[in-house]
Amino acid sequence: MEAGEVRYEVEGAQARLTIDRPRARNALSPGVIQGLLDALERADADPAVRVLVLTGAGEKAFCAGGDLGALAGDGGFLATHEGRRSYGRLLTRFQEVRKPTVARVNGHALAGGLGLVLACDLAVAVEGADLGTPEIDVGLFPMMMMALLQRHLGRKRALELVLTGDRLPARDALALGLLNRVVPAAELDATVAALAGKLAGKSQAVLALGRRAFFTAEDLTLPAALEFLSSQLSLNVLADDAAEGVTAFLEKRPPQWKDR
Repeated sequence: MEAGEVRYEVEGAQARLTIDRPRARNALSPGVIQGLLDALERADADPAVRVLVLTGAGEKAFCAGGDLGALAGDGGFLATHEGRRSYGRLLTRFQEVRKPTVARVNGHALAGGLGLVLACDLAVAVEGADLGTPEIDVGLFPMMMMALLQRHLGRKRALELVLTGDRLPARDALALGLLNRVVPAAELDATVAALAGKLAGKSQAVLALGRRAFFTAEDLTLPAALEFLSSQLSLNVLADDAAEGVTAFLEKRPPQWKDR
């Protein structure tokens, strides 16, 4: 375990990244953003880690968004702008890691915190958590995380959220596809562990190939996406784990992944 605004812990095949600012509702400071970037690099480079879980400290907030007190930097306008761009790099980095990611939404996920939930592959939230983009209420707009919101929601619902600043109860967010599971607090850890364990049991090589293909195809036209994905399928079937998976299926036994 490391001290600082982000804790990094490994247990078995799971790396847990915890935003550790409970008194600030786990708001995104420059230190949190850099800490998460560093933790993603560390987990991606560790062959023992097969799945990443992102959460917040405490029971009230997963992440309340950007730290409003840190909006004004002391290094000049351009330096402050570059600092803000690091949040965009963080959202992108979550999709670039070779390993699947799960958000353990232990409390409210607002503004940039909702962006982190959307950046993860899967998300499990506790009942009672609210999700939303309330930036408009303080004269701001959810600029960078809006790129992910647009990819998760239809135009009307996305605009309603960013224009009104309304919060969604976790069950409503689930119905809109922003979450995968909503569970009572007593079941949160077990549900996240079961989901993370299922991901850890898959071929890491094929998961990495498939995740990269998913995110690349997302922004292509349909003909271009189908052409690209056909090339990825050709790569997939040449993988050692594809041969092992088919053989194991025919022999009616669990596959023994080589992760290649």
